[in-house]
Amino acid sequence: MYIEHIHVSVEELPLVKPFKTALRTATAIDNVFVEIQLDNGLKGMGAAAPTVAITGDSTQGIVSVIKEVIAPKLIGQKITKLHVLSELIQKSCRGNTSAKAAVEIAVYDAACRYWQIPLYELLGGETNQLRNDMTVSVGGKEEMMADARKIIEDGFSIIKVKAGKDWPRDLERIYAIREAVGEEVTIRIDANQGWTVNQALNIITEMENRKLNIELIEQPVKAHDIQGLKIIKQHVRTPIMADESLFSPMDAMKLLSEQAVDYLNIKLMKTGGIRRALQIADMAEAAEVECMIGSMMESMVSVSAAIHLAIAHPNITKIDLDAPLWIKDQQFEGILYEKDTIQVSQEPGLGIKRKNSSSS
Repeated sequence: MYIEHIHVSVEELPLVKPFKTALRTATAIDNVFVEIQLDNGLKGMGAAAPTVAITGDSTQGIVSVIKEVIAPKLIGQKITKLHVLSELIQKSCRGNTSAKAAVEIAVYDAACRYWQIPLYELLGGETNQLRNDMTVSVGGKEEMMADARKIIEDGFSIIKVKAGKDWPRDLERIYAIREAVGEEVTIRIDANQGWTVNQALNIITEMENRKLNIELIEQPVKAHDIQGLKIIKQHVRTPIMADESLFSPMDAMKLLSEQAVDYLNIKLMKTGGIRRALQIADMAEAAEVECMIGSMMESMVSVSAAIHLAIAHPNITKIDLDAPLWIKDQQFEGILYEKDTIQVSQEPGLGIKRKNSSSS
């Protein structure tokens, strides 16, 4: 039950179509995969998504930090001492949250495989189903309308619309999408830091005046602008969510104490793994602020960890885990995406394995 070896590899994953936000455009994504092997032969999987524009973590940076900094601290450690392992990972270096998340996910997977329980059971969850959304990435008005209609035809009732890349046209596109999908569909807007405070106030107020019935606005302004988030929250009726402003429990404490937002968006690539994500969800619950669980453009491996976390924590009430649906060739199985429903298996750990391979 001791960690014997940690293997790191990189794979490029082509997307079904370009994914465009206010921060970047991607046609394929790198993912860094981590495999922890125990002395009894059991293995645990983890993965990281390099997202330089948000986390500052590059592919080579993640690989180097895992191999040269984190892995040496874990070799020989007992896999069942999860809090000890988590602290070793978190204190190994500053930043590098994606690398830390990949290793910690693999640790939890290996530990749960050793105990022969699904991760969500270890974290206290009971059900194994979630209701997901699907994203409309930035594009022309007609393209975004067509994408939104297709998402609804595919069985989704919640869509997340990317905005912030061309703010004068954002309102026109959002209005057109509402017209295209009808009143019953839930629409979330993610500006990815693309607006100023005044732009956000003008756009959100106009959406309210037009009765577009937007569920929430995610990260309308720059990540560092906590006061800007607070000003927007105070002057509009539509709920405001923090994403890029939230990495650590300390960030959560500031956002919550300032009452700057209505929701928090937790992502494992920002928190550095499962344990600190749980801490943020607990803090938000105490402050009566609900959370969303989201992801970067990630593979099924790391997204499955987020799914287990969402199943387990009652304060995670909104799900934005559609990233695997953007990947062209799925290499893993065990998580079932059926229309807007996500269901995990009851196999140990993350409950996934590579296709055409046996589980360790």
